[in-house]
Amino acid sequence: MSNVAVRFDVDAQHADAWSDALLGFGAISVDACDARAGTPGETAIYAEPSESYGAFWPATRLTALFDGQADAGAVVQRAAASLQTSPPPYDTFIVRERDWVYATRLQFEPIRIVEGFWVVPSWCPPPDPSALSLSIDPGIAFGTGSHATTRLCLMWLHANVGTSISVLDYGCGSGILSIAAAKLGAGRVIGTDIDRQALAASRENARINAVDLTFVAPEALGDDTFDIVVANILTSTLLALAPLLAARVRHGGRVALSGILTPQADSIRNAYRRWFDLSTWRSLDDWSLIAGVRNEHCACGD
Repeated sequence: MSNVAVRFDVDAQHADAWSDALLGFGAISVDACDARAGTPGETAIYAEPSESYGAFWPATRLTALFDGQADAGAVVQRAAASLQTSPPPYDTFIVRERDWVYATRLQFEPIRIVEGFWVVPSWCPPPDPSALSLSIDPGIAFGTGSHATTRLCLMWLHANVGTSISVLDYGCGSGILSIAAAKLGAGRVIGTDIDRQALAASRENARINAVDLTFVAPEALGDDTFDIVVANILTSTLLALAPLLAARVRHGGRVALSGILTPQADSIRNAYRRWFDLSTWRSLDDWSLIAGVRNEHCACGD
């Protein structure tokens, strides 16, 4: 059965109230996006959990989805009345029934990380059968290889993982970095995440890739230290975790930190320089990966 949708623009101050009103009058869902996306007026928002960015764009486009029998225009009128405002100009359109699983899969395609190293959706054949390929099923956990932060981590692992090296993937998400480390020859790889669904997704992706890996909650790690610790998280979380992550890296071991917007790189370097000699390894699409070596003179956990 087809659905009907209504679309209009509001300012950021009123977007939340409009969304609630539409849902209250029967909308199945309400999507919000930048009304100026793709134009010089587009507003990029990179919101950290601890920062006070607004939840909406200055000009926010709302798209509300309704059952096909609903009078979407009448709902806009009722929602406006409940908010004691005039209804904005709006468009209505039909959303045809489709195979949404297939449509979602069309968004993902094989990604070349470096020469001879690919990330491939689990339903696609490898573009180069002779190359090293990671088979990943994009799901609720972060990490498909499409985001610059994940690509930076994969490139760094490709350049730094060797045989028998131990690796801790902190905040493993989909498990993509753990799987990459294992396929690149690491001897012992452990992935950890506070999200149980991420751990489940990681285990399934490991199964798809036929690698035997361990994925556990952080409290199950014990006192182990590793040759490499890689963490692709948010800057605010990396700052909070600095002592914990430093304690996981053996003397002379290496750390790779990603999820960092380039202007935030100095704050990460300052937070970690007590334990590491580090620098920006590479930047991509306004994101940076900070990497370094554990100082021999610094005691673990200091």
